[in-house]
Amino acid sequence: MPIAGTHCPREFGRQTEGDMARKDLKNKPLTEAIFELKWEIPPQSPQLLQGDPNYRILFARFSEKVQDSYPVYELLPAAEVPDGLIDHDAQHRFRATENGWPLVQIGHGIVTVNDTDSYTWGDFRERARKAVDDLFESHPNKNGFGVKELTLRYLDAIEVDLENEDVFTFLQSKLKTRISLLDSLFLSGDVDSAPNHLVLETAFPSSKPSGTIFLKIGTGWRSGKPAVLLDTRVVSNGKNLPKMPTEFLDWLDSAHDLTDDWFFKLIEGELEERFSCDPS
Repeated sequence: MPIAGTHCPREFGRQTEGDMARKDLKNKPLTEAIFELKWEIPPQSPQLLQGDPNYRILFARFSEKVQDSYPVYELLPAAEVPDGLIDHDAQHRFRATENGWPLVQIGHGIVTVNDTDSYTWGDFRERARKAVDDLFESHPNKNGFGVKELTLRYLDAIEVDLENEDVFTFLQSKLKTRISLLDSLFLSGDVDSAPNHLVLETAFPSSKPSGTIFLKIGTGWRSGKPAVLLDTRVVSNGKNLPKMPTEFLDWLDSAHDLTDDWFFKLIEGELEERFSCDPS
């Protein structure tokens, strides 16, 4: 990874102001991009935990539709649990290549699209669109199929030398995020003012798309090195859901515009320059 202070041509960073589409960063901190759709599970009787009676047919049809693009199949542990005992947990995974990405997953009440290093927005958008179309086309009871929740989520990890820079200083100087505690808490000298762990989660209502944007900032690891972790997700459910599937792409584009805007505003400056350089 290029060291701080390395300068790269600006053309590799954000595009001109006013253009919502931004070029992909050459050295992006992305660890995973996730789209997730959850659908409603019919009420269960206490005597019969059968869950969605259409699920097995849906799964068979969905599997046929995705196998050309995702030919590598994996059975996940949740598949061993009887239907009705576990909902909205992936049970089956289909990969584009052996142990590779991107991939799609399906389970009782859930479908996901996931990608990592190979992620580009155009490709991911098309894969999410196709997964939603395949899901709706596969369900045998169109009138009884209702979406419960939509989520677009990005996980990023930014390597930080926490031995020489405490996380509060890094957040303020590199991510324009200020977290401060009362100075008197540390006056005795019994407690170090530099934290060895951090988790901060916030949520804000959003109008475009209608829903909530969550931002979680914490400390963790990436490739065995200390890192600041960013978890940005847009969630719509209940009355905030778009009309599905006809308005799905409008929702997806709006969710991406929002997460993209927040991410680039947070990293603007030194971090954006670092992520715009070729990996080395």
